[in-house]
Amino acid sequence: MSPSEQFVDAQSSSGIVRQARSDSVKRRPKDRKAQISAAAAIAFSERGYPAVSVDDIASAVGISGSALYRHFPNKYAMFRHAALELTEALASALDVVSVAPAATDAQRLREDLIAVIRTTIRNRRTAGIYRWESRYLEADDRKSVRAQASAVNRRVARHLSRSDPAMTAREKTLVVAAMFSVIGSITVHNLLLPQRVMEQVLLEACLAIDHGEGATTASRLEQSSLPRTVTTNKRERLLQEAVRLFDSRGYHDVSIEEIAAAAGLNASGMYRYFPSKAELLGAVFYRAADRLDLATAAVFDSAGSHEEALRSLSAMYVELSFAQHELMSVYFSEMNNLLPSHRSDLKNRQKLYVVEWARVLREIRPELSAVEAKFVVHAALNLVPDVGRMMKFDAAAENAARLQMFMSAVLFGRQAASTVSTRRGTSAS
Repeated sequence: MSPSEQFVDAQSSSGIVRQARSDSVKRRPKDRKAQISAAAAIAFSERGYPAVSVDDIASAVGISGSALYRHFPNKYAMFRHAALELTEALASALDVVSVAPAATDAQRLREDLIAVIRTTIRNRRTAGIYRWESRYLEADDRKSVRAQASAVNRRVARHLSRSDPAMTAREKTLVVAAMFSVIGSITVHNLLLPQRVMEQVLLEACLAIDHGEGATTASRLEQSSLPRTVTTNKRERLLQEAVRLFDSRGYHDVSIEEIAAAAGLNASGMYRYFPSKAELLGAVFYRAADRLDLATAAVFDSAGSHEEALRSLSAMYVELSFAQHELMSVYFSEMNNLLPSHRSDLKNRQKLYVVEWARVLREIRPELSAVEAKFVVHAALNLVPDVGRMMKFDAAAENAARLQMFMSAVLFGRQAASTVSTRRGTSAS
């Protein structure tokens, strides 16, 4: 090849490389940051903040870690962005709600709730991040997220039923929080319904809470204020301290040494009872599941009717959750950190538990399909950790009564809630 031909060939090759680079730049999506944000939100929501790495998120988007850093400086920045984006999405959805000037409060509330429901359905895979934000957000960011959430809560609270004009601002906040918990319950399971049906099931449950305001049910929370049991059993102490530490700091941020020291043992002493931290977590979960199964069996043994069974199940669930709120909190938040075999087994037990409640519910509300009944049960159960946390799991009788009322309203529907309110001399609009 002559020198001139070599030069032409080199120029041609250089042009091809430049063209390839140009095409690569052109092919980079303009919404890359949004893609990264969506992938991060899904990962954090489904697996929790500590279990997700930058490489996991980059891989989900199909880019390198260095490419990801062009848009976010670190993993925390993505988590913060995802948490803020959720509350901003709800606020934006409410901004575009349009009703006639003469619309009633009931009509305005309905439209607001539909906007929140549709936004949550669109973000179903990412909205579960609310379970993690309080633990892993920095103080200032946590305040920002909660300020936005409070603003959304107040906007919806303006249109609550006026059946109880004496409601305090705090009571209204709890009512709306209960509604949002019902809507958010779809992030904790994978059941499917046509969107219109899903919207209607969630809307009816929310409106039942509004109509049921003022109704109360008997409390069974007398034992929940008992102090922590002191035990000399070393295995028991390890379980108790593990629950306390996992609840306050999260599974990933607690070491075996810390658990052992809190129980008055050294690390080698702990291994006599549990071969690993993961096995210890599994023991915690099985303890919660076993206690729930025993309490549920006792309810079914004593209930005289389906309605009595469902009301007693609700009271039992509130009582157990408040009395052992640290244990229940770990149960709800650390499932993804279980060993795969434990996770599969315990998820199956959870499903069977929901099926039992749904079976009883359909005896009372035969208009519900099997899947719709499960949606309603999940909504009722989700109220306890969500609203209970807002109540700081204070075992005061009025807190138990309010939570049981919320659960009954969701389970039995607006007709039952209105009947209870009428019996109590209030008007359910």
